[in-house]
Amino acid sequence: MGERRERIEMLGEDEARAAARAAGIPERLATLSVFRMLLWHPKLASALNGLLTALLADTRLDPRLRELVIMRIGWRTGSVYEWTQHWGVARLIGMSEEDILGVRDWRARSDYEAAERAVLAATDETLDTGTISEKTWGECQAHLEREALLELVAAIGNWRLFSSLLRSLDVPLEQGRDPWPPDGREPSG
Repeated sequence: MGERRERIEMLGEDEARAAARAAGIPERLATLSVFRMLLWHPKLASALNGLLTALLADTRLDPRLRELVIMRIGWRTGSVYEWTQHWGVARLIGMSEEDILGVRDWRARSDYEAAERAVLAATDETLDTGTISEKTWGECQAHLEREALLELVAAIGNWRLFSSLLRSLDVPLEQGRDPWPPDGREPSG
């Protein structure tokens, strides 16, 4: 296997921290590979950080549902960076490995609750057709308040965008991170 060649080189960590400070982005994000690339364009990095912050902090969409959505997108799109980063986030909020790995074939699982199945269906439909069907929207609406529904649609779009960005830029995992935890199994398609 040949040496990996970055499509856009990453800023050094010190440069990235300085760029993050100047852009009003928390310096801790400057250590992430994705922001070490994005910070070449501080205005874009700031805008993307704003959306991430809106969808990750003080939200109406239950964090467990959000992480199921993100993990499903990471799995379906083959985004190793997204899957690996959010594996850690999902574990931090108390999700079991079994629940996270279940997104691989969620329809075959009987232990996901109705709200979980609804947001996973919404995620798949959006990935497949660009929209959520009336039937699935009704199922989501039965479990989520208006603000959470808006966040659901924004979350699906945001992490689909990030999947494309991460894969197109070939963003590497941070040093010492193992891809596709815990079993290393990757999507087949």
